[in-house]
Amino acid sequence: MESPLLNRYELMWMLVLFDLPVIEKNERKEASQFRKFLLDNGFSMVQYSIYTKLFSGKDACEKYYRMIQTNLPTDGKVDILTITDKQYANIISYNSSTKIKKKQPEQLMLF
Repeated sequence: MESPLLNRYELMWMLVLFDLPVIEKNERKEASQFRKFLLDNGFSMVQYSIYTKLFSGKDACEKYYRMIQTNLPTDGKVDILTITDKQYANIISYNSSTKIKKKQPEQLMLF
């Protein structure tokens, strides 16, 4: 039997935003390790210190909240913002002087 499609209010985007010190060699190493941790766990880089990942719902995010907390660098600031797919679809991006409206992603089917 086919799984019902999740609507765009159930799908959740987790945004991990961070500002980490990178002056000392050990700080750069920790910042790189944190970025690698995010990439290894399925996050995609939006900007150098903003990473995103799509989840099937708020409950699916809980595991990653704990994983991120466990892998925090010694210093710096890390914020996590969780929004619906519908909210994320309204993002407007600017690149130089060009206005780029983000293409609405197609609905995902989860099995």
